[in-house]
Amino acid sequence: MSLSERIQKDLVDAMRAKDELRLSVLRGMKAAIKHKEVEKIRTLDEVESIQILQTLVKQRKESIEQFSKGNRPELADKETKELAILETYLPASASNAEMNAAIDKAIAETGANSMKQMGAVVKAAKSALEGKSVDGKALSDLVRERLAKLA
Repeated sequence: MSLSERIQKDLVDAMRAKDELRLSVLRGMKAAIKHKEVEKIRTLDEVESIQILQTLVKQRKESIEQFSKGNRPELADKETKELAILETYLPASASNAEMNAAIDKAIAETGANSMKQMGAVVKAAKSALEGKSVDGKALSDLVRERLAKLA
């Protein structure tokens, strides 16, 4: 079952269960995917759909941070619940060990030895972690640390 089919099935289930929060999140996910499909004038593959969901997750995390800073715990709590629902549709996250292994491999492949090659290393590491959910910021930070030690 594709991601879009799963979202549609769960959307119907949420309607039947009258689960307003879940229904709202699923509608948002479906709308974001549909918007991108209209933009590209074709249906999206699984990887593209997952990238859209990762963007939605990132938006929720940023919102939680901003609401927490703004002393709005009720809004931060709502965003946290939405984030939990979104994360159930993402593939398993890459562990730190997997990210470190991918970074080591990327550094060896690119022959990187300074911060100037950081972009190439991040790109190679992301391709090595294909199929896993990867936090780009965390990956960049790890690459920056590793390259700083090499320099």
